[in-house]
Amino acid sequence: MTHTPRLPLLAGLPLAVGAGLAIPVQGRINGALGVRLNDGIAAAVVSFSTGLILIAAIALLLPKGRAGLTRIVPALRKRSFPRYYVLAGGVGAFFVFAQSTTVGLLGVALFTVATVTGQTLSGLLVDRLGIGPGGKRGITGVRIMGSVLTIIAVAWAVSPRFGNAADAGLLLLPLMLPLAAGFLMSFQQAMNGTATLHYGTPIAATLVNFVAGGILLWMVWGIKVAVAGAGNPLPGEWWYYLGGPMGCIFIGLAAVLVRGLGVLVTGLGMIAGQLVGSLILDLVVPAPGSVVALPTILGTILTLAAILVATLPWPRGAFRR
Repeated sequence: MTHTPRLPLLAGLPLAVGAGLAIPVQGRINGALGVRLNDGIAAAVVSFSTGLILIAAIALLLPKGRAGLTRIVPALRKRSFPRYYVLAGGVGAFFVFAQSTTVGLLGVALFTVATVTGQTLSGLLVDRLGIGPGGKRGITGVRIMGSVLTIIAVAWAVSPRFGNAADAGLLLLPLMLPLAAGFLMSFQQAMNGTATLHYGTPIAATLVNFVAGGILLWMVWGIKVAVAGAGNPLPGEWWYYLGGPMGCIFIGLAAVLVRGLGVLVTGLGMIAGQLVGSLILDLVVPAPGSVVALPTILGTILTLAAILVATLPWPRGAFRR
């Protein structure tokens, strides 16, 4: 096994926030692409394919990337970790599909609330089970408090953008997709973190993610085309193709960070990045219907406070359950 450096909290948490900044950008791009193509599956295929091309080029060009590639097959043969971990990319494929198909319907606000709720709850579970490379981390009262506070803060931050749905029940089914995608993200991060430990680099783990997710999406899209036909032709604007590279950023960074920070704290840091990134997007490049109000700003600040609650070095065993 090749050991990767364990980042301290003060260095790792800002990186997690930085990785989270890429998620709302990716969501805005993939959601717009899904609407433009009139095909959420095709948009997810485009996003994953561009990400695969980029990470494959990085893996082949960098010496560390090439070294990581040579360790993939031996690690699987020796069963250094459960072989189904290579399917973690399927979670990423599902997340991108959820973005492409529901952001246009729900808006970034509701999509964010659903994914954050799922990710925060599963972060506690994954840490407790010890699935990630950092081992088991106890569920303490403080960590639960920080998680609940995060969900409340995110809901408050996006509340000005909820709007008045004529029938809120119509949104229940679409909300299940991002909720499930967010819940599975913590498992993906834990599996990628473990794989990175054995590959020696997050480049290899990210590449395996994009290969697995890309294969899955191409298969699903092929079935969809056979049954219902293709959507609209690909757009000519270059920015529609940046969703995949954004995915490379947060998948790769998360794979490194979960070892030192744990799945929950990594997820909370990325959630803070999501809110800050969404706030910046709405201020600089506002989407139709976007609102930046006082609750948006205060909710973002409260989210940062919630992360501090969950990550402060409380006495060992305090409020442990």
